Amino acid sequence: MMFDALIALNAFKVFAPAAIAFFVGLSITPILTHYLYKHKAWKKKSVQKALDGGAAPISASLHKDEVKKTPRMGGIVIWVSALLTIAVIWLISQLFPNEITRKLDFLSRNQTWLPLFTLVIASLVGLADDLLQVAGKGGYIAGGLSLTKRIALVLLIGAVGSWWFATKLDLTSIAIPFMGEIDLGLFFAPFFMLVMLALFSGGVIDGIDGLSGGVMAAIFSSYAGIAFFQGQIDLAAFCAVVVGGILAFLWFNIPPARFYMSETGILGLTASLTVVAFLTREVAVLPIIALPLFVSSGSVIIQTISKKMRNGKKVFLVAPIHHHFEALGWPSYKVTMRFWILSVVFAIIGMVIALVG
Repeated sequence: MMFDALIALNAFKVFAPAAIAFFVGLSITPILTHYLYKHKAWKKKSVQKALDGGAAPISASLHKDEVKKTPRMGGIVIWVSALLTIAVIWLISQLFPNEITRKLDFLSRNQTWLPLFTLVIASLVGLADDLLQVAGKGGYIAGGLSLTKRIALVLLIGAVGSWWFATKLDLTSIAIPFMGEIDLGLFFAPFFMLVMLALFSGGVIDGIDGLSGGVMAAIFSSYAGIAFFQGQIDLAAFCAVVVGGILAFLWFNIPPARFYMSETGILGLTASLTVVAFLTREVAVLPIIALPLFVSSGSVIIQTISKKMRNGKKVFLVAPIHHHFEALGWPSYKVTMRFWILSVVFAIIGMVIALVG
């Protein structure tokens, strides 16, 4: 009976904050959308060029509706709702200390400090990029921060994160399913930074209403399950809170989108996901759990290489791959829902491999 009670309490510790974050996100959205629409926080131009600088007529036609007045920075809903939920639960545990409130508080040095810090800092960096894209006297600063600067900032965040792992948590190993743990030693920092950069590149999936939110919710839910069954209850609660925030965002992002996630959401989520994957030591299954992200970024890389090495010949009608399906004639909602289905399936497969292996 004591064991059952502990499981029930741990489950409540994980699911209750997720529900709170969802309703917090719903409550702050009217304020946020009022501000975003008031200040016209949207792109003023549609996509005209590909990553290699060449013309992108198909992409431009698919994105012709981007000039409509739909704001960026909807990702604020995700990280602000998560931050507020964590802060409120911690404050309650401090003001009303007892066995229950202390148990429900999941802000801990070894499990949640780093992912929360990474989520907030990376989201703020993304927010700065978003502001650059919509700021200016009636204008539009194309692309916000340059790709080089964004990569540099991601690598910097990754360097700080890997330093914390190595010096504060004394953790430089990862688990390989069915083989055991491998200590990366001096290779841990560059590997950590590379994984964070790879996940960030998957942010190109934020291109259709509802797509990125559904995919990210499945990924973080999978790692919440992994952390829970590993006994990392605080980390599981953190992942669940992020899922709650994502679902609140998704409530307003399904077609027709009230706003887009943009960099403040994508950068915060991918950076904190990197930290979560390493904290659970289950980085090896990340390519399975987050397969849609890697497929999306991989399609862009394949397309770019093909055009450079094959005299402009393309593998896809347009990249990322979700736009390829749109170009084939699939309605955007069909692309989104099928990506959701695949995300859930591969998130489950990856979680099972991590737990069994």
